[in-house]
Amino acid sequence: MPDFVHLHLHTEYSLLDGLATIPLVIKKAASLGMPAIAMTDHGNMYGAVSFYDAVCAYNKGAKKKGLKTIKPIFGTEFYVCDDLTVKSKNPSEMGESARRHLILLVKNEQGYKNIAKLNAIAFRDGYYYKPRIDLKTLETYSEGLVCLSACIAGDIPQAILTGNFKKAEELVVWFKKVFGEDFYLEMQNHGLKEETEVNKYLREYSKKYGVKTVVTNDVHYVDKSDAVPHDVLLCVQTGRTVDDDTRMKFNSDDYYLKSYDEMASLFPNDLNALETTLEIADKCNFEFTYGHYMFPRYIPDNGDDPLTYIRKLIDEGIKKKYGAETKEIRDRIEEELAVITKQGFVEYFLIVWDYINAARKMGISVGPGRGSGAGSVVAYLIGITNIDPLKYNLYFERFLNAERVSAPDFDVDFEDCRRQEVIEYVREKYGEDRVCKIVTFGTMAAKNAIKDVGRALGVSYSTCDKITKAIPSKINRMGKEVEIKRPNILQKVFGFYKPNEKETESGLTSQHFAVPELCEMYESEPEIKRVVDIAMRLEDTPRQSSTHACGVIIGHDVLDRHMPLSRNGEDITSQYTGVELEHLGFLKMDFLGLRNLSDIKNCIDYVKENYGVEINFDNCKYDDQKVYDLISSGNTDAVFQLESGGFKRFLKELKPNCLEDVIAAVSLFRPGPMDSIPRFVENKHNPEKVTFAHPLLKPILEQTYGCIVYQEQVMKIVQSLAGYTLGQADMVRRMMGKKKVEDMIKEEVVFINGREETVDDHGKVSRAIDGCLKRGVPEDVAKKIWSEMKDFAKYAFNKSHAAAYSIVTYQTAYLKTYYEPEFLTAFLNNRITNIADIKQYTTYAKSEGIPVLPPDINESNALFTVKNKKIRYGLGAIKNIGLGIIQCITDERDKNGKFSSLDDFISRCVKFNMNKRMIENLILAGAFDCFNRPRAQLLCVYSDFLDRVAEAEKNKNAAQISLFDTVLKEDEALKIDYPDVKEFSSKEKLIKEKEVCGIFLSGNPLADYAEHFAKYNFSTKRLESFEEEPVDPDDPESEIVKIYTDIKDGESVVTGGIIAESKRLSTKSGSTMAFVKLEDLYGQIEMVVFPKIYDKSRAALNEEEVVKVVGKIQIKDGVPQIVADSVEKIELKAEEAASKKETGKEFLGLIIPDGKEDSLDAVLDIAESYPGDVPVIVAMKGKKYDAKISVRKCEGLKSELKNYLKDEEIIFFIKKN
Repeated sequence: MPDFVHLHLHTEYSLLDGLATIPLVIKKAASLGMPAIAMTDHGNMYGAVSFYDAVCAYNKGAKKKGLKTIKPIFGTEFYVCDDLTVKSKNPSEMGESARRHLILLVKNEQGYKNIAKLNAIAFRDGYYYKPRIDLKTLETYSEGLVCLSACIAGDIPQAILTGNFKKAEELVVWFKKVFGEDFYLEMQNHGLKEETEVNKYLREYSKKYGVKTVVTNDVHYVDKSDAVPHDVLLCVQTGRTVDDDTRMKFNSDDYYLKSYDEMASLFPNDLNALETTLEIADKCNFEFTYGHYMFPRYIPDNGDDPLTYIRKLIDEGIKKKYGAETKEIRDRIEEELAVITKQGFVEYFLIVWDYINAARKMGISVGPGRGSGAGSVVAYLIGITNIDPLKYNLYFERFLNAERVSAPDFDVDFEDCRRQEVIEYVREKYGEDRVCKIVTFGTMAAKNAIKDVGRALGVSYSTCDKITKAIPSKINRMGKEVEIKRPNILQKVFGFYKPNEKETESGLTSQHFAVPELCEMYESEPEIKRVVDIAMRLEDTPRQSSTHACGVIIGHDVLDRHMPLSRNGEDITSQYTGVELEHLGFLKMDFLGLRNLSDIKNCIDYVKENYGVEINFDNCKYDDQKVYDLISSGNTDAVFQLESGGFKRFLKELKPNCLEDVIAAVSLFRPGPMDSIPRFVENKHNPEKVTFAHPLLKPILEQTYGCIVYQEQVMKIVQSLAGYTLGQADMVRRMMGKKKVEDMIKEEVVFINGREETVDDHGKVSRAIDGCLKRGVPEDVAKKIWSEMKDFAKYAFNKSHAAAYSIVTYQTAYLKTYYEPEFLTAFLNNRITNIADIKQYTTYAKSEGIPVLPPDINESNALFTVKNKKIRYGLGAIKNIGLGIIQCITDERDKNGKFSSLDDFISRCVKFNMNKRMIENLILAGAFDCFNRPRAQLLCVYSDFLDRVAEAEKNKNAAQISLFDTVLKEDEALKIDYPDVKEFSSKEKLIKEKEVCGIFLSGNPLADYAEHFAKYNFSTKRLESFEEEPVDPDDPESEIVKIYTDIKDGESVVTGGIIAESKRLSTKSGSTMAFVKLEDLYGQIEMVVFPKIYDKSRAALNEEEVVKVVGKIQIKDGVPQIVADSVEKIELKAEEAASKKETGKEFLGLIIPDGKEDSLDAVLDIAESYPGDVPVIVAMKGKKYDAKISVRKCEGLKSELKNYLKDEEIIFFIKKN
């Protein structure tokens, strides 16, 4: 069969349009014996590197087998307009026809630079619905490119089809002038009459102007059978269904990757045009280059060369951090600098130092480090990291070493709310055109693929829901739960997955992940089979592009000269992913946000404000025993890394008393290493049980009580016992971590017996290794040690990372130990828009005895505040309250005095454009309780008054000076006439309060039911006891699930609570069931009410009903829920209700005991902060006094009073009429 090359092909990176997935394209092209293949995605080169890598991988295998290789050809099908600066559908009625198509292919290095530039211009300057270029721009950047006139949407075909033959010929002449012999007239045949018409003229122009024709197929999918899934993909893109006659649809199923014979049959009289594809392929010879760096230069401001400058920074760091230099310090510095200098990374270190230094000067908190970079003493001394690698035995070779030439990677944490400022600094320093963010792609996940396909096919939601709910995240195999990982999840669970050679060798079969329920659905229900077949084809294809959260590229040159750029909103991004850009040699920096740094910084500010104490962790020794006492107690809510229930129990057992223990704990509490926790804890508390297989292990494992915990320990073991360099040892560590079985078998022999010096094909020398036997380690001991290392190395943690993050852990624990109210306030403010976190941590603060005062328009600020060890609820945490407008309101209050009433508040703040929802939520939250008006009353009047004031404000602004007196008179009449409205019931008021605040602040509607709940055998407090275990202990990245220790699957329970949320669903049979969130005094749990129970319990399942539930615990995927057997309302008994409504006046009695008279002022201050209608009587020194204060009865008031008085000294009582 003669050769033919496809030059017009849309991969999956023609997002939601192309389905010619790269691996299948290469496989098909190879099977057809094609010498080359091009990719020409719509308006982008997103997939270019992925395409190149896939071709290279195929070619590597083909060469080994003596097969024909494939040449990759890179291109783009551009959108072309008349003028890329015009971004309007008028003039000239710009529509789809105003965007024509054009194929450009890369010939050489210059061509790649130009196509990259054109892509960048199209997205950055020409974007209007699509990325666009114009002919003027194309002419400027045409060198090194082959140009095809494109499909019938091209400039020339469109001119022909509109009868503008003069323009068509002018375009042929123009393109020939610009591209010369690299311009070709492109002919296609997909059965369209327009194509036949266009091809006729193209043949004429070819003869007339001496421009060759070339035949292409507009490939959008690989095989003819892919036409149906491709059609569905178009429906997903356009939001239409397949039975919509008006939708975008291809005319036939001919848009696949055809053979030479199939193409020849379409163009029997144009075989020379088929041969032209080979001519073009011969011209295109660009390949990516890996293994070089395109890092930016760093030029010190003082004129020093980079090495001189970094040495000065190092010397300054020695004085600051060590005081005096020692031989150990100097030797380590010189060892590191030798590697850094030899590998050309001095400027890299200075670039990172520069933006970290700039951040600190801007007052932005910077983390102590993360990842293996914390092992560098050079990084520590110049301020990139802030943990001493010498003190904590961290190894530079884990980061960089002479044996492994790869770019360093400093990931840096900044306080999350100011991370963007650092990125802007980098943009300004290196130039806007040399810095960009990084693209990422959202792919079509398994369940989403089912839903998308189902919608496109018009399949019912319930059918698709049935499929997706049956797709598990893990499956039980031989008594062990195994996580089902991407890609190809649908193939796996429906039994169609074909394991690769390596997986087959490990015993994996096509049925390994198959789910019988899903397989049965597939076989028995044709509609489901149709959905699944198509979804399997679409799964894992890119669905949309977006921007990487923290990755940034910094270039040595203008970026669009070296890579194509894209756009995501206002962000200019790369078109290649971060990993691909690193392979190409670009400098990728991760500017990570860590909000715990903001917690620390803000807390330090609050401490200084409240106590005048300045905390500086730069001078911290990290040895405060009270801090370790807190950590050992397990009371570590809000402490970085230590919050989970399982971790708390581990800490209680371990009882850390130094930072090394915390570092180890953080490293061990993960899948895999968890198995070592019992031994680690036992050995810590019983040092006599610590043993070492060989004396050389003692200095390495002594700090971890004889256990291997860190990757660095693996490295040190092979160095000390067998004579590896640390660089060689790092290669062993990587080998073990990646489970390279064959390599490990060979390396075990070297570990035991050693080897001679070796030189590889590139002349690189690897130093001789002694081996254990030569160093006096018996063979049986060496084998035992190797076996233990091999088993643990795949889970062992990077100590450098654990140590750096443990610094943050200690700092948060320190602040919690000594300044808990300030720390929790900072913590809450960093999560002020997250109602779940607000609820959790305000509740926790109360449990710690820290009063949480309710929102008060005259006392609260936008954020939570802390004073006198009390936290005041922030107005900005109330639902639908914008922080900006609240700041305006508090500024008005601080400038012109407190608000005296609701009408005063509205009159003074109407200018801030408050909406009615905002005022309503402030009322419901209790923010206006200080005005001593019932909330129900305020709700009746605020809306009308706001309208009146707004109208008056409008009139005032419009009035002339001559009308000023009239306006003033109108203003004077703006007063609220309050109606006589009864306040909400306590329950109703609290429920509304919770709706806007997330928690009950002034009480709890369930408090009256506590006696009922105490009789039941279940509350959500039992959910606080759990262990955390990996789904797959053999997988270090396995999902963690909770194993509850105080409940059992299937356990019968009786419980009570309030219906917080109730969702009703119709079953396939038409019955109704409900999914309910039940909330008790301690938390929430999901409840399932099936149809039979729903029919009996319908009246009790309304939101805000207080109910008794009888049912069974069901634990699914580690999540407990209750399957209800019965649900019924709880009604207070008549005598209980009567006692609540007993006639008479309620009072609060406060008994000040003898000797505590000085607490009276504080007690009355608390009472005044809860204004209400319950008068306060004080009993002191045998006498009773009217305190002239009225309060509202609530849990918050009681909680605060308990800081000074006992329960029996706080008495609410009824004085009968």
